[in-house]
Amino acid sequence: MMQIVEGLPDNVVGVLVKGRVTNEDCRKVLKPAMEHSLSRYDKIRLYYEISSRFPGAAWDDLRIGVKHMPQWERVAIVTDVGWVRHTVNALRFLIPGEVRVFTSNEAYEGCAWISSPIEPVSPVAERPAA
Repeated sequence: MMQIVEGLPDNVVGVLVKGRVTNEDCRKVLKPAMEHSLSRYDKIRLYYEISSRFPGAAWDDLRIGVKHMPQWERVAIVTDVGWVRHTVNALRFLIPGEVRVFTSNEAYEGCAWISSPIEPVSPVAERPAA
């Protein structure tokens, strides 16, 4: 089962996954939410909370995002499933943007991080010639 997490900023697609997810869940829930956010923002964020050890089509639904990868600004994965945490951490370099993994006890922190503004990077001040 897949459901949208309500109460997040408009540029954040929040998804809660419980039990086995079907491709139909992905087409009816995740894809429309992503398309809606992408129609309003150049870059979007994904909050993805997985509570199932074997999420089924959950990995297929991430493929929906692959074609939109250049538009990810941040991705927060919330799970206590060890192999999911390790896989995301191992492959995070493949996802443009910031990626963080949180435990279910840190779900609130994950929501706060995915919702917070990105701090601008200040340019390095030039040093005067000696």
